[in-house]
Amino acid sequence: MLAEKTDTQQDQDSTPQIALRTPESQDGARLHKLISECKPLDENSTYCNLLQCTHFADTCVAAEMDGDLVGFISGYIPPKQQNTLFVWQVAVHEKARGQGLAKRMLAEILSRDECANVQFIETTITPDNEASWGMFRSFAYARRMPTEQFILFDSRLHFSGEHKDEHLLRIGPFNRDNA
Repeated sequence: MLAEKTDTQQDQDSTPQIALRTPESQDGARLHKLISECKPLDENSTYCNLLQCTHFADTCVAAEMDGDLVGFISGYIPPKQQNTLFVWQVAVHEKARGQGLAKRMLAEILSRDECANVQFIETTITPDNEASWGMFRSFAYARRMPTEQFILFDSRLHFSGEHKDEHLLRIGPFNRDNA
């Protein structure tokens, strides 16, 4: 397990510190609550969140502030794409927004030994989720990483019209040391 990292930015003006760490099983229910408070994210079962915090812990990150879970990125390395980090969800509670937390969490995951071979980041985003588009594009732009996008899951074909299209955003290739 990785040692806990603490972000000490803005200590002088008494902004609460945000600690980034590898999630643990006890975070499953807390993650479920966080996701429910971060609309428009799709909620999964608490059991799914427990699996994210255990089976996929090495490619997920939890962010705590004053003992509260205020951020989480769930991701995994697909078995047939060992050079790709697929980011499933990014959640940042409103009280931790505006601090670049999502980008710091993503950089934290990429810095881990488990991501040593990662050259691409992939995620799916609905067309109207401007916050996600902005965060991922900003992350890529700041690091001069190329991007491409296309519809991966079609609303009618894959969701029977019950969900919006999910566009795949692919960032890379890149050298992990520059991420």
